[in-house]
Amino acid sequence: MRLSIFSFVCILFMVLSCERVKNKTQETINAGGEAVGKSATEFVEGISEGIDKTLEAKVKLSPSLLKSGLSTGKFEITDNPLGGNNNLLTLYLIFDKDFDGILRVKVFDKNGLETGRAKLEVTGIKGDANYFDFTFNKRVEIEARSLIVVE
Repeated sequence: MRLSIFSFVCILFMVLSCERVKNKTQETINAGGEAVGKSATEFVEGISEGIDKTLEAKVKLSPSLLKSGLSTGKFEITDNPLGGNNNLLTLYLIFDKDFDGILRVKVFDKNGLETGRAKLEVTGIKGDANYFDFTFNKRVEIEARSLIVVE
């Protein structure tokens, strides 16, 4: 009888120990999987951001416009509904001073060659900001890594 009680206690101890080891192992696997998942997501997002930054066009204001109190925010390049691919520049302009004038935009490709021009009469008062659409010829295509110069 003593032997059977001892055997029962040993078996019970082993079962409980195995269950505890199993639970701890599962917790470790879950935590590790979560860490790997977060790392993988951050890696993929980093690649995506790197590609976006590499391929993104850049907008540059002339020094005279900067002195005039003009600055830019977000911009978007889309297809013009009247025809053409990537030939409509929507530019967010911020007015730190009153401004009334014609803005001329030149687009240069990744090799520094001019590919298009557009102009637009722009008026804004100090403290305002708004989106403005610059329409290029339907043959102009603002490419990745283009430089957009606003004068």
